[in-house]
Amino acid sequence: MLSRTAEDLFWMARNMERAENAARMLDVSFRLSLLPSSLDRKAQFEPTLSIAPGDGTFYERYDELSQENLVRYVALDPENAGSIYSLVRNARENARARRASISSEAWESLNATWLQMQSFDFDEVRRWGYRDFFDWVKERSHLFRGVVFGTMLHDDGFRFLRLGTFIERADNTARILDVKYHVLLPDTEKVGGYVDYYQWAALLRSVGAFRAYRRIYHDTIYPWRVAELLILREDMPRSLHHCYGIVLATLDELAKKPLECRRIAGQTHAQLCYGNIDDVFREGLHE
Repeated sequence: MLSRTAEDLFWMARNMERAENAARMLDVSFRLSLLPSSLDRKAQFEPTLSIAPGDGTFYERYDELSQENLVRYVALDPENAGSIYSLVRNARENARARRASISSEAWESLNATWLQMQSFDFDEVRRWGYRDFFDWVKERSHLFRGVVFGTMLHDDGFRFLRLGTFIERADNTARILDVKYHVLLPDTEKVGGYVDYYQWAALLRSVGAFRAYRRIYHDTIYPWRVAELLILREDMPRSLHHCYGIVLATLDELAKKPLECRRIAGQTHAQLCYGNIDDVFREGLHE
């Protein structure tokens, strides 16, 4: 397979996963903004801006950090290379360039998503309702992955799509955990209080893990258990352990000889496979 083809397939999947993750982060940010807090509105949205995909030019183009401007920048801004709009556009361009390498159903899914994405402006999103728009983005991403899995030949092209998806997913999970621990925990609100509980619940919902947490732990939400679920549980679809397991297996299928990227992925996967949450906190979650 040509490297240009592999790169386009990798970024096609990674862009769609990143668009979904941006929608998830915005959704949770708005849920958290409804909670009572000693923080002003700007400070409440700073964590989302810090981890949302973007080119770092928010304050060059917007006067203030508000809910409306956050939606414009992260979701709809064509000049922001990391906006949902730009990510869907880029994924569609990747697909258009490699139509011969993907199924017709995968192309039609991405093309239809892009055509509808172009119809959205801020007023239209507000008429829809923010949550309905975020759900639409997530559903289109789910549809794309399902179509890819169900209609494409599971060859090297499919494997590069998988790499893009799970590398991006692992990166997003790590960013969300890092921001929660290092931005939200130092808040003046009492850690362990009901606001803190809803923050952790919102974090779990942002990665589709709230029901999984309840099924596994049958208990109230504790930070170390959230970290364990999203870092070390192999059966949690968005955990670092699960994502690195798929990345490692995919690299094994692609590589004809040992590669440095495979060694790094294997080393990380081994730490996730044999580590425990006490080790994670002892070394520092940020590390």
